[in-house]
Amino acid sequence: MDASLRHTAPTVLRVALLFHASKVYDREIITGIGDYVNQTRVAWDLFLEEDFRFRLDGIHDWDGDGIIADFDDPAVANALTGVRVPVVAVGGSYEDAACYPTGVPYVATDNGELVVRAMNHLVESGLTRFACYSLPESPLNRWAQEREKAFTAWLARDGLAGEIHRGLATSAPTWGSATRKLLSWLERLPKPIGIVAVTDARARQVLQACIVGGIAVPDEVAIIGIDNDTLGQHLTRIQLSSVSQGTHEMGYRAAHLLHQSLGGSPVRDERVVVAPAGVHSRASTARDVAHSAPVMRALHYIRQYACQGIKTEQVAETVGLSRSSLEMYFRRELKRSVHDEILQHKMQRCFDLLGKTDMGIAEVARASGFRSVQYLNTVFKRELGATPASWRESRRS
Repeated sequence: MDASLRHTAPTVLRVALLFHASKVYDREIITGIGDYVNQTRVAWDLFLEEDFRFRLDGIHDWDGDGIIADFDDPAVANALTGVRVPVVAVGGSYEDAACYPTGVPYVATDNGELVVRAMNHLVESGLTRFACYSLPESPLNRWAQEREKAFTAWLARDGLAGEIHRGLATSAPTWGSATRKLLSWLERLPKPIGIVAVTDARARQVLQACIVGGIAVPDEVAIIGIDNDTLGQHLTRIQLSSVSQGTHEMGYRAAHLLHQSLGGSPVRDERVVVAPAGVHSRASTARDVAHSAPVMRALHYIRQYACQGIKTEQVAETVGLSRSSLEMYFRRELKRSVHDEILQHKMQRCFDLLGKTDMGIAEVARASGFRSVQYLNTVFKRELGATPASWRESRRS
């Protein structure tokens, strides 16, 4: 046979995956990498250390072609400094861009959006008070601190207060004291309350403490975690709601970047942030809520911003519906319009200020979101048949 017609086998490239394969986050990233390899049929020989404790041993002497690694672990990031083969980093996103590693392409889970999705789900469950159960501050837990920042920013956006409890690191000797400390925190929280845990493992600890302390889940404490660890669902009496990370896509994108890098494409400082895959609603947040999710989200927004002059269009945009659709929900479930709901909150603010302070009528109008004293007078006369001043006098007399 003519040598030119013979099939030439592709060169097989050796790629190391430096991940902790016993963790659901890492396993799903590895799955995404594997799917990329199978779907594109790249000729890669994938190496994954059976015992993660030895994954860095001799990595500088490894005779391979490329590496995809978990850069949430500082030991991994440090060990790969100066390696001669292309590296793609995988890890968490950062509020401060300076925290990202330089000189390597980086694929990140969106820590901020994970928390936003969790908080919005708690709002849809009818909750107005929130807390966060996190991990002790550590270089290994930088992603957890980023989720704390996202929780604080979400509260600040709506002018709310909330608590963050880090608890103790999980270990056999501290298990009892950690549970007691967690239960003490849970008992003093105002109820009902929604708690977002930075991982499903942390969410399980909250659930177990609630069961020990006789705290009703989800009626008194609603719990949502992050990871959607389906194995962990078999370890709890109550199924836990969770936000699943876009880990499969992260692995797929990381493999694609390494493929490009091995082919000579300039991807050295490319950064990809992957959105969450979705929210999985289960029993731990299944409260008996009278209204639909769009109405609950709208009511939450109105509670925070009614007195800042918001309009129906702004509420609809926040909820992600057209004005007509949101109005349909409100009239069907609340028997009133979105404008009526906003006005009700503005009027309640007026009543509070007129009855409990000596603020002038013009100041009351501004603080309640009315554009002028004249408009406030018009609304009072229409709704109550009195002026704000006469209503105040009647209350005090």
